[in-house]
Parts: sequence; structure tokens; C-alpha cells
Amino acid sequence: MYRPGHYGAALLVYAPLGAAFVTLDSFGLAVAGGALSLVLAPVPDYDQRVPLVTHRGVTHTLLFALAVGLVLGTAGWLLGSTGGVAPWRPAAFGFLVGTTAIVSHLLADVITPAGIAPLWPLSGKKYTLSLTRADNVVANYAMLALGVFAAAVVVALARPSLVAA
Repeated sequence: MYRPGHYGAALLVYAPLGAAFVTLDSFGLAVAGGALSLVLAPVPDYDQRVPLVTHRGVTHTLLFALAVGLVLGTAGWLLGSTGGVAPWRPAAFGFLVGTTAIVSHLLADVITPAGIAPLWPLSGKKYTLSLTRADNVVANYAMLALGVFAAAVVVALARPSLVAA
């Protein structure tokens, strides 16, 4: 998938997590997590800019998703330690959102014929659903629309006054 598809996948995969934050009465955290998901959505494709790194290699694995989650979780812990809140809360937030955002990218790429090897280094086996080419404009914008719709549903359920006419 291309950027629009990855943005849509990020919103779609994040929607249940955002709904959970809203249920816990943390609307601001839900919005921040959605924004962070969008920022992180294209990160695995930065491998195309790094010499000696294969596209859809290490950055398209569950190991990478966990690594990003750990980095953001650690950042959350450090911020929480200095901010007067229980450090595990921002750490859990960073880990969940970071991991989920990268997994959304993997899910968007597994539907393309090129597929991914998500279990590397345990296995180099590639997985693909071969539903659409990555450059399919209709598929990319359909994924974006689906993600925006999922996010809108979460907002509508959380804050009905925002969508009431």
C-alpha cells in the first residue's frame, strides 16, 4: 500500500484502542493516540531511504513493531517519571500505540502480492493475501475511507454532541 492506504489502516486498526481510551474517559489520550498512529503509519517504508536495508525486510516484521513499541514505551516511562504520574501509564500508552501503528502497516502490506515476512528472524516465509497491488489507487483510498469512517464512529460514540446537527 501507499501512504493513503497506510493512513487508513492505521486509523482502522487504532479505532478499537481509541474506543478503549474513550471508555476510560480519556478522550484527549484517544485523540493523541490516533495522531501518533498517523505519524507512525509510514515508518516501516523509511527502509527505502536507508542504504543496505531491504524494502519489506526487517522494518516489516513483528520484531520491528515490538521494538517501536518498546522505544515509545520507554519514552513514556521517562516522561511519566518526570511528570508526576504513574510512569507505567504513559509507558503502556506508548507501547500499545507504537506497536499497533506498525502492525497496521504490516496488515496493509500483507494484502498486496509482494507480501511480508512478519516472523523474521524466526522464519523468512512470506505471507500475502494478494488482494490488491500496492499502487492500486482505488484500494488505497478505500482503505483511507474505511479508516476515517472507523475513527468517525469512535468520535460519534464518544462525543455525540460533536456530530449532532
